[in-house]
Amino acid sequence: MALLPFRQSKSKRFESLVRPHLRALHGFAYRLTGSQHDAEDLVQDVITKLVPKVDELERVDELRPWLHRVTYRQFVDNIRKRPVGRETSASALDRADQQTPFLDTLPGASPDPLSHTEDGQQAIVLRRLISDLKPDQRTLLLMHDSEGWRLEEISEVLDIPLGTVKSRLHRVRALLRTKLQEEMEPSETEQRGCQ
Repeated sequence: MALLPFRQSKSKRFESLVRPHLRALHGFAYRLTGSQHDAEDLVQDVITKLVPKVDELERVDELRPWLHRVTYRQFVDNIRKRPVGRETSASALDRADQQTPFLDTLPGASPDPLSHTEDGQQAIVLRRLISDLKPDQRTLLLMHDSEGWRLEEISEVLDIPLGTVKSRLHRVRALLRTKLQEEMEPSETEQRGCQ
């Protein structure tokens, strides 16, 4: 009589599949929600729903993008369930008490203190403008420009065609560029005061 091979419990199998992706998943959830607490809740919701589906997870070829897609869809579902008028942030980049905003991690272009001050002001305005974007625009921008996702991966996770990803990314960057220029240009009153 042949011995049956040892089969791991479902919980151990689940843990071995998901644990390597938890840090990235939590980072993604934080970028979507803008809050440490909300990110933890979002990941917990996803994990809770996936635990019974370990057999399905074992059949997924590329688990990282699949888990991110599930997390994004759960985020969207959570937004839809919220009462009308309650704003949801996909990135609270200006909350220094929770995490260092990705814009603050970029080195300054110049050691000159005046330009460093201007760069700091520009970064503050840019963070505010990003936080004012619609959740789908913020998500796309942050996935590509902050998290470094390839366009093909974003297309797969968000379940939209590659051409749509490219055009939306182009539009949101152009929108941010325009708004940033408008915000950073001195007003007519300031210009008259300097003359």
